[in-house]
Amino acid sequence: MTTTTSSALLTDHYELTMLQAALRSGAAGRRAVFEVFARHLPGGRRYGVVAGVGRFLDALESFRFGAEELAFLRDQQVVDEATVDFLAGYRFSGDIHGYREGDCYFPGSPIMVVEGTFAEAVLLETLTLSVLNHDCAMASAASRMTHAAQSRPIIEMGARRTHEMAAVAAARSAYIGGFAATSNLMARHLYGVPTTGTSAHAFTLLHDSEPEAFAAQLASLGAGTTLLVDTYDVPAAVRSAVELAGPELGAVRIDSGDLALAACEVREQLDALGAAKTRILVTSDLDEYAIAALAAAPVDGYGVGTSLVTGSGVPTAALVYKLVAREDADGVLQPVAKRSVGKPSRGGRKTAFRRIGPDGLAVAELVVPDGPDAARQAAGLNANNGSDGAPPGNGEAMRHRPLLTRLVRGGEVVGREPLEAARRRHREAVAELPVEAHQLSRGYAAIPSVFGS
Repeated sequence: MTTTTSSALLTDHYELTMLQAALRSGAAGRRAVFEVFARHLPGGRRYGVVAGVGRFLDALESFRFGAEELAFLRDQQVVDEATVDFLAGYRFSGDIHGYREGDCYFPGSPIMVVEGTFAEAVLLETLTLSVLNHDCAMASAASRMTHAAQSRPIIEMGARRTHEMAAVAAARSAYIGGFAATSNLMARHLYGVPTTGTSAHAFTLLHDSEPEAFAAQLASLGAGTTLLVDTYDVPAAVRSAVELAGPELGAVRIDSGDLALAACEVREQLDALGAAKTRILVTSDLDEYAIAALAAAPVDGYGVGTSLVTGSGVPTAALVYKLVAREDADGVLQPVAKRSVGKPSRGGRKTAFRRIGPDGLAVAELVVPDGPDAARQAAGLNANNGSDGAPPGNGEAMRHRPLLTRLVRGGEVVGREPLEAARRRHREAVAELPVEAHQLSRGYAAIPSVFGS
């Protein structure tokens, strides 16, 4: 099997058959607007975190049907020759607006708006959802864990628990969501995510004794390293670690057992041995609930693997990509919407604002028709039956933060930004959420989504 650098075949068969039929009907060139949103927040989450925008923009630039892809489509008779000819010259030339990475979103938030011809935009559905559904779910889980950890750092270490490239994307998303580092070197190579790591139980088992293994690691990495102390007997390992490294030992890691009890016992032992500055790191199937349960334990940091790369039980953000407007026969953009039971959509091109109260906390997500009057219309919307503190029909007392920005103009990517900007934005976005947003129990969105018409 050969691989290709093009992202064009990361799509579903029916995207191309729709294109073929639209080319035949003459509708392929009609201007169309697609919107990415979530009808609900899966798992009873209180908010979602936008992630994957940067990865999507990278994939968009490589969404080209080269000779290899065209030969495959022709040989497999996926589409007819006229469609193959169209795909040979495919380049997305439209516009894309979206929420910035790191920001929060809620049900109905138009986190990405794709506008172009139907032919150009429909082909991006699967790629867009593949990236955003995964990365938003990972970042949302990371955010919950980061808040549960309070100021204690978390290391992402789930590469061996998922697909190799999903692990890289998860590490990137976790960093946006507040994790301090990852064990995944490819995430550092591609995205600059800080990496860290010392040793596994295999390194201790390799040597003739645990002290010998510790001595070898200390000689290589220095006293500031982290020694894994639960291979055999924890108290004996801690004693050997301090004897060999001295009071400047950086940290010890516990990877099994009752972590809260073990952390207390190890902390007491380290202090008694004069290693009061040595930190305690814990790993072993942690998630946000386990991290919250360790809040009172003398733990200085966490390592999370499986739970992060599986979204902590919510592996997808449940985002959809729906046509919300299309050009009619007179060239006028008309709203369109599904009426399917349980799967409705809202027609029309939209934009969004977040209402911020006098205390600096978010009050509502305001989604209104896009246009020059959008900001004024958003300010005039009432949320919570007017209990948000805004005078009925008048939101001027509140601040309204615009949420969408231009990502692509005329097919050219213009919205790329450093990963650190997304990480910083997430800290700011979470800080403006009400306290109930951080409840770990299942519930409703932390703020209501209010729609204008």
